[in-house]
Amino acid sequence: MKILHTADWHIGKKLHKHELSEDFELFIAWLCGFIEKESVDVLLISGDVFDLANPSSEARKQYYRALMKLRKLDCKLIITGGNHDSPAMLDAPKEILRELEMHVIGGLPKNLEDLIIPVKNSNDETELVIAAVPYLRDADLRSAVEGQTYEDRLEAIRMGIQQCFSQASEICEREYPGIPAIAMGHLFAAGAETSESEREIQIGNLAAFNALQFGEYFSYIALGHIHKPQKLNSAVPTYYSGSPLPLSFSERKDEKRVLLLNTETGWEPENIPVPPFRSLLRISGNIGELELKLKAPGDQRQLESLIEVELTEENYDADKILQLDTLVSNFELEGFRIVKHRVNFKNRITGASELYREQKLEDLKPKEVFLELINRHEYDDKTKEEILSAFEEILLETYQNENV
Repeated sequence: MKILHTADWHIGKKLHKHELSEDFELFIAWLCGFIEKESVDVLLISGDVFDLANPSSEARKQYYRALMKLRKLDCKLIITGGNHDSPAMLDAPKEILRELEMHVIGGLPKNLEDLIIPVKNSNDETELVIAAVPYLRDADLRSAVEGQTYEDRLEAIRMGIQQCFSQASEICEREYPGIPAIAMGHLFAAGAETSESEREIQIGNLAAFNALQFGEYFSYIALGHIHKPQKLNSAVPTYYSGSPLPLSFSERKDEKRVLLLNTETGWEPENIPVPPFRSLLRISGNIGELELKLKAPGDQRQLESLIEVELTEENYDADKILQLDTLVSNFELEGFRIVKHRVNFKNRITGASELYREQKLEDLKPKEVFLELINRHEYDDKTKEEILSAFEEILLETYQNENV
């Protein structure tokens, strides 16, 4: 039997306000082609199907369109909710989807037996069992006890996670003795390497769960939440598949993948690279360097390349900020788009409050303060005169308005 492990689809995700819907459509087309080619029997999605708990109507349409494409492939689909997902929204159509061999566990059910999903082969025999554990919220794991310390609450969360997986393994062993089992989970495990796009869960990740606490019963642990693909130190093969698409510029160099298990050959998965559909580029330097680099920013793929630009200069200079804004506004290169720009001055400008710590605000003359500040800029004499003249006009207008 072949099982494909993926997670963190984040349908509806925007990268600096840029829609990633095209990226997701291309991923689904590729995924369907791979499932059909390899005759995959089971597809696991370990949480964070959506990017928001209340996704847009277009994001929901993408989700259902993807389900219908996958349904045509005769592949059993098992979906669990993540910390970004609304359990109620995911669970709403689960009765209908179950009839289509699509199982959705949005939130932790009252009866843990509802987490256990048997997978049958062509002979109608149960060949595999999936413990589809969704993201476990704090309310699922602990109850408030008067006098508990902060560390007590964190430990209660860790123990709650361990207990949930332990109970799931006991149900699998009792109801399906001798049948191999896979557990799904959506959590932050100790030692996992994160990126900028993960939102902290379980009290800021301080309640990091030790993967050794999963125990030795399950043959494989299919995790979600961490977007960088990686293997954890555990008693059994335990993997984050990572997100199939880069969801932040910090992931631009990650090799995105899905994981393919073949029960006939063992429980160590095969890395299946997901083709990159667009390039994320981060460009930095002074104004001259940026002008040169933006003439040939980098690789271009199937979709428009997105660029982050950072101006780095030694000393603060308002004119450099204006030059950057102009450079970004006038940037036109087919197949490339600047989605964010920022400025980094290594030597921070001292504000008026730091220049005149020994004097009261009412004792300071505006022109003296302004002169002190512009003297710290790299302006030529003519520019300084023009700036000072403009300041004096504003100052005069302010005084006139106050006396009206």
